[in-house]
Amino acid sequence: MISKKILLPVLVGSAFYLGACGSENTPTAPAQTPASASSMLPVPMSTPVIPPASSAAAVVPPTPVANYATLATTANPAFAMNHYAQWQSYHFMTEEAEMVNYPTLAGEFNVVFTPEYLPAGRVVWSNQTGYYKTLCSVPETANSTMKFRGCTVSEGIGYGMLLAYFNNDLDSYNRMWNYSRAYRAYNNVRLTPWITKSFHWEQGDNSSATDADLDIATSLILMYYKTGVATYLADALTIINALWELEVNPTNLLLYSGDQDAWKVGNPAYNLSYFSPVALRLFAVVDPAHNWTGVLDAMYAYMQLVQSLGTGVFPDWSDATGNAIDPNNGSAKDTYYTFNKESVRIPWRIAWDYYWYQDPRALAVLSQLNEFIVKKASGNPDDMALSINYSWNLAVGADYTKNTVVSSQWYAAWCATGIAGNAAWLNACTNGLNTKVLTNSGQSYFSDILIALYSSMLNGMFQRPAGI
Repeated sequence: MISKKILLPVLVGSAFYLGACGSENTPTAPAQTPASASSMLPVPMSTPVIPPASSAAAVVPPTPVANYATLATTANPAFAMNHYAQWQSYHFMTEEAEMVNYPTLAGEFNVVFTPEYLPAGRVVWSNQTGYYKTLCSVPETANSTMKFRGCTVSEGIGYGMLLAYFNNDLDSYNRMWNYSRAYRAYNNVRLTPWITKSFHWEQGDNSSATDADLDIATSLILMYYKTGVATYLADALTIINALWELEVNPTNLLLYSGDQDAWKVGNPAYNLSYFSPVALRLFAVVDPAHNWTGVLDAMYAYMQLVQSLGTGVFPDWSDATGNAIDPNNGSAKDTYYTFNKESVRIPWRIAWDYYWYQDPRALAVLSQLNEFIVKKASGNPDDMALSINYSWNLAVGADYTKNTVVSSQWYAAWCATGIAGNAAWLNACTNGLNTKVLTNSGQSYFSDILIALYSSMLNGMFQRPAGI
């Protein structure tokens, strides 16, 4: 254990101000240590269990839709499981493996990862060459491919927990859950810090990212319904209450992009790829004290407004009036008005809602997207039209047409729009998606995890637990 340690100077600030500098700090123990009961690894039950009405942890399950929406005739869970295995083999790292990769850092892993948060695992972020290179570089490493991959982002933990849940991988799921819990406890915060360094105590950035918070809480609710273990629900409620307090605009019920004040002042920049309808539906069930249905309705109305004001696609960032806006965080100065690196997640989240609940608003959003791309691609999902980052409004800026290939995550995203009723499109592109092989390189964190998510959903792995 370290009694006193001075942080290496790194260029780290809030998740909003990417150019801000960090300051020296001294790591201390968490202000509160979770009770040991909350850290036990749950044991999966043979059948899903919903506590009886008399139980203090009981919740009233939502009314399930009788059937799922129709997937492609070419859907096959075996392809999704293969994509998950490919992803896990390269992008998921256990603490034990990390001790071998980073032998010097490993001696200090126990500062954050005390016994109640073990075993643990993380999703490895991409190699960093820009702003976060200093933080994410670990020069003393026994594995040269990991030299610039020292960081994990909360978004990856949320995606990873969902993937592990839908692939019935309880060990990996609990390891990532422990990763989130350990950093929340160590930093005395309720929402997972958006960037952390390996399993180490060195300060990253404790501000939150709303999409990660939604996904982590969603996976915990699903796991609760699947196993009946109340510990999952208790942690989900901790996150959900913090989400309501810190990441919902009380004026219009839109989801802020994070918990920092910079996301909330002036003319806030909203990110529609953070909107997870399934999450909000489940929150409304387990947390009836807050108006999550109102947030769901406000976000769908906002999404349809943004879509109606442009070409039919979405900008990566938009303001409360529905117009594209530069978030001024250094990430999207030249791309904010295009259907780009943020918006590539929108079809997955909306298609998931339609697959489970057949909400007519989801149908409308997906139908408009599908009609847009089918026209551009002349009905062929293998057309290069899928490589273009389309402008939300050509009066704001032109389409980005310089991509030379159709990236696999965009292929999958456009494919998912076909779930709204275009069977020919959905059949052809699901078949194409199932031929994709993950890149598994130091730069492919984002594309590979999205392919695995889209593949899991489009190949039928997104199964509701009993009662939902």
